[in-house]
Amino acid sequence: MPQLDTSTWFTTIVTMLLTLYLITQLKLLNTNFYQPPPQKNPNKQTPSNHWQLKWTKIYLPHSQLQQ
Repeated sequence: MPQLDTSTWFTTIVTMLLTLYLITQLKLLNTNFYQPPPQKNPNKQTPSNHWQLKWTKIYLPHSQLQQ
C-alpha cells in the first residue's frame, strides 16, 4: 500500500490561507459603510427628537400611596 505524500501540504495550506486573507481584504476595501448625513449648521446642534426638549413627569404606580 503506497504512502500518502504530505510534503506539499504545508505550502498548499499556507497559500490557501494567504489567498483567503487577501480576498477578504479586497472585499472589505470595496464595502461602503454607512456614513451619517452632514449637518446643515455645525455650530447649532439641534436635538433629534422632542424628548430632549422637555422634562417628563414621573408618576408613582397605583399601588404606592403618597403620604
